[in-house]
Amino acid sequence: MNAIYLIGLGNPGKKYSESRHNIGFLLLENLSKKYNSYFLLKDKLKSSCSEFQINDCTFRLFLPNTFMNNSGDAVRAIVDWYKIDLDQIFIIVDDKDLPLGKIRFRKKGSSGGHNGLKSIIEKLRTQNFNRIRIGIGSPPLLKGKKNLNIISHVLGNISLEEKEILDKVYERVIKSLEQLNTKKEEYIISELNSFDKDQI
Repeated sequence: MNAIYLIGLGNPGKKYSESRHNIGFLLLENLSKKYNSYFLLKDKLKSSCSEFQINDCTFRLFLPNTFMNNSGDAVRAIVDWYKIDLDQIFIIVDDKDLPLGKIRFRKKGSSGGHNGLKSIIEKLRTQNFNRIRIGIGSPPLLKGKKNLNIISHVLGNISLEEKEILDKVYERVIKSLEQLNTKKEEYIISELNSFDKDQI
């Protein structure tokens, strides 16, 4: 691959910048900073974009400004503008059904109830695209009720304890992403899926 397209999911704006739902944004911001690259808003791509080289491979990073539930609009715009094959895109997303710090790399699958993925599946008309899901743990039960407080959990800010774990996760994922062009994908998938935050 001469170019790799990494799309982090999240909500734009200061209000959400530290929320669990913005893990896709946070991870790509860390990666971009590592290469002294900055995000610039590109209206035609409905995203802020950052671009740099790693070992002769161009990395293009995108933070959609469409808000989570319409992430598919930005992904569609990116795919159409660059005329790329879907195997070149990697969506990075939070997942409340995975324990905090667990990583799951899948090459296809349903939205699992995630509105960002749901929107992408609708706009691309396929479930066959790479996604790296990062666990944020399940929401606490509402006091005195049987249902979970999902919205305030995903939109709530990451605590200091969670941040310590997630920083290790970002580091691990970034290391794998940097090697997407030099290592076999199967190797990267198994590396990420077997990651154990407690062994670091």
